[in-house]
Amino acid sequence: MASTEQLMTANLLDVFNERDAERRRAAIARTWAPEGCFNSPDGSVSVGHDALHAKVQEILDTGEGLEFTAAGPTHVNQDLGYVAWNFGVPGEPPVLRGVDVAHVQDGQMVSLYTLLLSD
Repeated sequence: MASTEQLMTANLLDVFNERDAERRRAAIARTWAPEGCFNSPDGSVSVGHDALHAKVQEILDTGEGLEFTAAGPTHVNQDLGYVAWNFGVPGEPPVLRGVDVAHVQDGQMVSLYTLLLSD
């Protein structure tokens, strides 16, 4: 069973950073509970693997050439995980910064809230 820290890293790098649809679907299946819920900063809520896949594709389509990277370590408190991230061209200042807060249950993510950070 994956730890909360492992799930947070996999979600950032293998789900939200993956441009290959088949690899992303496989990562979602490994990382997310079937009824998992992604609460986007735009106010939308994506429930289930198909909806999450579509939302990630939408995000990646708006950021061609940009990548997600962790902006520090993952912090864990029981079944909650927190990780800060950057979105941008590797080696350059990020275009966007944010944090993910996830609830994990039985080795899978059941909910994720993304907050955008402003300077």
